[in-house]
Amino acid sequence: MIPVRLFLAFAFGYFLAHVFRVVNAVAGPEISADIGIDTAALGFLTSVYFLSFAAAQLPLGVLLDRYGANRVQGGLLIIAAAGAAIFALGDDLATLSIGRALIGLGVSSGLMSAFKAYSTRLPAERLPLANGLHMAAGSLGVLAGGLPVELAMQTLGWRGVFACLAVLCLFAAAILLFGVRETKIERASDSFGVQLASVAKVFISPAFVRLAPLSVAIQASALATMALWIGPWLREVASFTPDEAATIVSLVGVAMIVGFVLCAVATNRLVALGVPLTTVMIGGYLAHSAMLPLIILINPAWAAPVWLAYALLVSFAPLSFPVLGALYPASQTGRVHTALNFLVFTFAFGLQWGFGVVVEALTPALGVEGAYDAALWVLAGLHAASYAWYVVRRPVQSATMED
Repeated sequence: MIPVRLFLAFAFGYFLAHVFRVVNAVAGPEISADIGIDTAALGFLTSVYFLSFAAAQLPLGVLLDRYGANRVQGGLLIIAAAGAAIFALGDDLATLSIGRALIGLGVSSGLMSAFKAYSTRLPAERLPLANGLHMAAGSLGVLAGGLPVELAMQTLGWRGVFACLAVLCLFAAAILLFGVRETKIERASDSFGVQLASVAKVFISPAFVRLAPLSVAIQASALATMALWIGPWLREVASFTPDEAATIVSLVGVAMIVGFVLCAVATNRLVALGVPLTTVMIGGYLAHSAMLPLIILINPAWAAPVWLAYALLVSFAPLSFPVLGALYPASQTGRVHTALNFLVFTFAFGLQWGFGVVVEALTPALGVEGAYDAALWVLAGLHAASYAWYVVRRPVQSATMED
């Protein structure tokens, strides 16, 4: 069995991370109107979350090993609460960007801390189920960040929503710090600086160089679109009302939840039948990537189901973590995983901001729909290039950071 208290404590923090990730897809228009920013500036403001999130990944693996998952996740959620409070009180782009950056930093360990906690408290055969359920619980945050946020803003406004999120972060931190037994701490003999410096070797190891671009392209583009641009696309291209768009954003969360559960079950079954995990991952990736051209080419009024399929199939994206981790010694997988996560969120920052820049720049010449299509074609091209890179690189059977 999975310890329920342990699971709920970490899943709640991950749930909040997903709410913060997508809340601007619904609240963005009110924020823009209130402080007077354009589409490109909104893209920058929202994507700052990914930049600070990414910056935390490099030391995160070392911190989790040295201080334990409960302490790291609980302490960071206090920072997220401070960021949400600053965001709720901000009146200009600079202040809101600071708040958004602190939010990103504060929720940066939502996935990695849970993986660490589960690995120290559960037998290996239970980890795929625990990890899959954890990611499904996080996706509930996407559901909550849609229509529930839209309804809450009608009463509280966007500032009230962020103030409530600050309180919830403090509550989640208290549960982790005082309500759950501390997870095992595995202290290494090397200093923090030596351990942190060793992360650099991950980025040049052949196994990482081959798989990381594909994993990053899939995950970063999905984060960029589903965390912000799906909402504006539904309103400005497909002409849905704000309530309709918010409902679809919530359904995207449902699709992700269903996807993570189905992916966990299907993956376990296929692997048991002898299908390599890498094959399952690539198959899921290809199906997910195929949705981007469909979104562009189909009549926008009928594209909502394709967006839901896009969200459901992204559930295969996290398979890159066990696929890549299996190529390294167990003692190195924490740093390998956080290195990959660093690249994912760094590129998510750039793609989310760049998407808005492309739309803003091309709208006068191509119109709103043409500008959004061009931005989506850029993402589709990035997917295609990453597949080509993966195919031409030599397969790696095993690796270490010293490769």
